[in-house]
Amino acid sequence: MLLAILAASVVAGAPQAPPVEPPSQGPREREISVLTYNVRGLPWPVARGRGAALRAIGEELAALRRAGREPDLVLIQEGFRGEVEDLVRASGYAHWARGPGRGDRRAGGLPALPGLLRGEGWGTLAGGGLHVLSDLPIRDVRAAAYSACAGLDCLAAKGVMLVRVRLDDGTEVDVINTHLNARRASRAPKPRTLQAHHRQTDELLAFIADHAAPDRPLVVGGDFNVRNAPDRYEYRAEARPYVVVAEFCHRHAAQCASPHAAQDQPWLKSQDLQAFASPAGVDLRPVGVETLFDGGETPSLSDHAGYLVRYRLSFRGRTPRETGAQVMAAADR
Repeated sequence: MLLAILAASVVAGAPQAPPVEPPSQGPREREISVLTYNVRGLPWPVARGRGAALRAIGEELAALRRAGREPDLVLIQEGFRGEVEDLVRASGYAHWARGPGRGDRRAGGLPALPGLLRGEGWGTLAGGGLHVLSDLPIRDVRAAAYSACAGLDCLAAKGVMLVRVRLDDGTEVDVINTHLNARRASRAPKPRTLQAHHRQTDELLAFIADHAAPDRPLVVGGDFNVRNAPDRYEYRAEARPYVVVAEFCHRHAAQCASPHAAQDQPWLKSQDLQAFASPAGVDLRPVGVETLFDGGETPSLSDHAGYLVRYRLSFRGRTPRETGAQVMAAADR
């Protein structure tokens, strides 16, 4: 039963297994695919018809599965409605993990404003809306709600979650799913939403430092709410322990089949991003990018398209972990 899988096998905060070395024989290279998708699973009356849309998303994922094209992992944002369970059941994914709950927001948010701003001071009415579906076994789950928020976003416990999945050769990969504060949709003043977004970025980087193992490959995805917002995107860029896929593919188009690589600053053309980091012993690189649920081969069922990235993992022996700048420099050679 899907609902019982996580409770039966994964407990947040449980002792972590030691790193698993890749086998000395057998495949030394493989691919994994990750889809990040804001499904607009908002409750009525904020949005209408979303229960049927969520079920349809699950059915489309099942159709991809029948065609042998299903993503290995699906990172969902705005999955606030109970019909997310229908999506999971229809999709056929064996493993399902959920992010922070409505009671998980920590103290230490933004200073209170005089009076009640829209959504602030009303209490947290929903969880984080984060879900991860996986065909790969989930070995561990960590989650945290961001302490800072602005406007209507404060009604949900937006935050970050990590799942650790295990490949069939024993290699483990850490996968981050997150959703950061909106701008106009939050109905809060722009300076306040920027302040909240910066604080959440600080908390995201701290969460990765605390929970993502430096000796495992790392994939980061989610709704970063950075479209046309360089003041959001560039904040603490030098501190990121990962490389943004859109930047990598823009600079190394020959290595990464992406329809958006030639755009000017493609990382600012969407709210949705993915990123990656390579540990010692494994070379992780994006090799293909496409959009799903965009009205083409798959129908548009949300106000976002799905963002799919294929990554290739190649084992290369024990070497020091690379910084983002080193990854870029190596790809230049």
